[in-house]
Amino acid sequence: MKRGSILGYDLNEKYCQISYYDEAKDEPETLEVAVDNYQIPLMLGYYKERWVFGKEAKRLATINEGCTVTDLFHRAMRREKVRVGAKNHDAVWLLAKFISLTLEGFKDIEYITFSVPFTNIDMSKMLKGIGQYLGISKECVCVQDYKESFCHYMFYQPKELWQYESALFYCDAQEIQAYMLRRLNAISGRGKDMFVTVDEVANARMKELAAIYPVLNVDKAKDADERFKTFIQSVFEKKVVSSVYLTGEGFENNWYPNSLKVLCNGRRAFLGNNLYSKGACYASIRKCRDYDEGPIYLDETKMTEQICLRMRVNGHEGWYPIVAWGTHWYESDGQWEVILEDTSDIEIHVETLAGEDLQVETVSLQGLPERRDYSLRVQIEAMFLDERTCKLTFRDVGFGEFFPSTGFQVEKVLHLGGINGQFNSMS
Repeated sequence: MKRGSILGYDLNEKYCQISYYDEAKDEPETLEVAVDNYQIPLMLGYYKERWVFGKEAKRLATINEGCTVTDLFHRAMRREKVRVGAKNHDAVWLLAKFISLTLEGFKDIEYITFSVPFTNIDMSKMLKGIGQYLGISKECVCVQDYKESFCHYMFYQPKELWQYESALFYCDAQEIQAYMLRRLNAISGRGKDMFVTVDEVANARMKELAAIYPVLNVDKAKDADERFKTFIQSVFEKKVVSSVYLTGEGFENNWYPNSLKVLCNGRRAFLGNNLYSKGACYASIRKCRDYDEGPIYLDETKMTEQICLRMRVNGHEGWYPIVAWGTHWYESDGQWEVILEDTSDIEIHVETLAGEDLQVETVSLQGLPERRDYSLRVQIEAMFLDERTCKLTFRDVGFGEFFPSTGFQVEKVLHLGGINGQFNSMS
């Protein structure tokens, strides 16, 4: 079977899961490791000078052969050293080894999105570095959390399933968490952009769950079903919900028949455990196709400001973002080359979603030579120093053999509002 080169990779402390874009079906497919089982245990083994992973590593641990490593996810995040046999290894290297083994069946990976329980600058750097270890350029590696993956998954579902709010329930052996996808109140004058977010709206620890998973206890199941039903009713109170998704190992046993009736009352409900990897794969598809239409996902970690320059692109003149809202500041560095029509000052617009104010900045190009016939080529570089500070650099890079670079360079530091407090004002 031919597998795709556009991937979504669900990674957490217990397992990984891989979805890939199937061009024939024009949608993601999830890699099966057994019949109706997509989850690869996050475990690495070493036996007779050979690395193994997943179920084979689990079998080594069971029969007490070779060396096995568990808790790879957290060990890598803590940058630990791990002894395997007679050698010490960086935990990040071990995680990279595990990921590379799971992806051996995929050749010439074009784009990969990692979906993880949480993300931050350290997580992003680690997984982009692992991507480079696999031979994938960092520009073709994306890192997003589970909430954003849910959002991307929903973008590709029929519109009626997220016409109003859409709910996601996650359940493991001890806890149920409820998330809600909803639209944000955008500021007027922001074009046709639609902004959405995913909130964790409730969670409950239910001691009955430990008794019913994985062995079903009838009395405990009835108690858990009743508590889950009450939990659902509290989550849905005063909300119009179009669809419901159930994911997590805790939903594998059918212990919640009465709760299911509430879930399906006037809405569609879906059960499955590959939503996050498929959502990540959909995100990769959007990146590969440069698909800018559709909703923009925001949360408290995303930028609610964008930096725009007036440019002509494909014959259309307008204000184009070089740093777009809806991105993480630590992933927004970039470099572009433009042809200037004249040597007048460059005007920069900083738009915000948290208000109607427009920040206008000007960069003087005094010192650049005047050239005709669009022969003045300038490189623009955006570099974030922190979440509130972006440095723009404009350099004359010359025009081939006709006009060598003059060495002209000018910098502009933009002080942004940052992410604190702005996202909440859109809710």
